[in-house]
Amino acid sequence: MSVKRGPEGNALKHQLIIKMLSPEDIKFYLGLFKDLSVTDLVELFGMAKTRKISAGEIYIDEGATIKKLALIRKGLIRAYCIKPNGDDVTLMLRWEQQFFASHDNIILNQPSRFIYEALEDTVLTEVDYNRIENVLNNNPKLSSYRNLFLLNMLAESLERMESFVLLSPEERYLQLVKDKPNIVNRVQNKYLATLLGITPVSLSRIRHRIANPPQR
Repeated sequence: MSVKRGPEGNALKHQLIIKMLSPEDIKFYLGLFKDLSVTDLVELFGMAKTRKISAGEIYIDEGATIKKLALIRKGLIRAYCIKPNGDDVTLMLRWEQQFFASHDNIILNQPSRFIYEALEDTVLTEVDYNRIENVLNNNPKLSSYRNLFLLNMLAESLERMESFVLLSPEERYLQLVKDKPNIVNRVQNKYLATLLGITPVSLSRIRHRIANPPQR
């Protein structure tokens, strides 16, 4: 989508903003993407839609192939898989002002192996990745954000793998709390435990140890 320059172009841009993005949306996106112009935001989020998901509702199911890119406005999303014995393992948590998508759908171009579920009533800004690819490819600024997002997805996967090699369970827990201090009050213990690769009992022991450090 291109916008003409000059008075005519400014008027058209104003009309696009009113039609596609509310003042609240503009303020929110400018807070996240400080180096993007309003025109860039219109191009990127003009095709987006707002989705409200109830707690417990599945957003991306196992086997899904639709490429969706979502930004969490409010709420909490958990990605997990179900093991052959019926246990589920939490792989990822995402919260406010974070993007997320199925790694399988976006990067590997294959059906999702994981389930993405809302743990709380959640409000998302959702974009069809296939629809915005042309916009991204023709706008250098937006293209750089796309590349950064994909690199972050890969980096997060590598970081999670390295954490199980280099960090103790307690260190993994402390890192999670550092990233999101109130996460322990929003996520059930069994989900946090599997995310950290430990049992709920071990998680309780870690919390007790942190809350009651040995006296010197």
